[in-house]
Amino acid sequence: MKIVEITYRYDARDAGVRPRPADAEMARRRLDDGSRTISQLVAQLREGSGTARRIIHVDPEDLGLDAGEKRVAAHQPFAAVLGCSDARVPIELIFNEGPNDLFVVRVAGNGLGPEVLGSLRYAVDHLGGSLKLVVVLGHSGCGAVSAAVDVFLNPGAYLAFTSRHSLRTILDRLLVVIHATAKKMAEVHGPGVAERRGYRTALIEGSVAANAALAAYTVQHEIGVGEQHGLRAAYGVYLLSARQVWAPRIGSPESGGLADPPGDLAAFGDFADALVRSERITTLLD
Repeated sequence: MKIVEITYRYDARDAGVRPRPADAEMARRRLDDGSRTISQLVAQLREGSGTARRIIHVDPEDLGLDAGEKRVAAHQPFAAVLGCSDARVPIELIFNEGPNDLFVVRVAGNGLGPEVLGSLRYAVDHLGGSLKLVVVLGHSGCGAVSAAVDVFLNPGAYLAFTSRHSLRTILDRLLVVIHATAKKMAEVHGPGVAERRGYRTALIEGSVAANAALAAYTVQHEIGVGEQHGLRAAYGVYLLSARQVWAPRIGSPESGGLADPPGDLAAFGDFADALVRSERITTLLD
């Protein structure tokens, strides 16, 4: 029998509770360490049987428990995360975090509609005392991106969404990113790339990463993240099968964990090149 046991435990005030990160880099390292911890926990059970255990210590203050008094906990997350609505991507669990650690916004396809941007702006404007990082986390096999890719590959399928405005809005935001990713794939891998066996899957996964990076860049510039309290933005893609966070980088083969988005629009060309040349995308093509 294989068992994964994850326990949220609160105890005395100083019993294993982690201090909140002091800056954006510490916040990113904590999230990366947390995602690796959970990935390794599950990996222990890939072969054989047994029980893999993990205890996540919770600060009593985050549950409103302080010296026996009943009160409302102060709102003090150290990171805001824009994730997908997909139920297979539980944000706090992926990053090994507990209550009051993350300000989470979830929407299909990580779209930056007005409600999403408004929610993130609220976090930046009102939680600046604790907030250090804004993360956009896509995930492999995203249903919204997959649907948009299928419309891109078969434009006639778009007609099915003409009377479904809410769904069409999601697709329209994604199609621009998908078109740009497909264009870069043809530029790097040749005009016949669309005929390769894994093209659809590679286009989906490349578009997921490009969409997350673009969203992080937009958050950074639209909300002015870098101007407040040293706050920064980062992006990543959660790989469902590997249970790891992946993020290709400009000028580096390193792709594990969260990464900075391109610094300006000109850098997106280099980013797109690194993305479609990455080991993951080239492997998927074949």
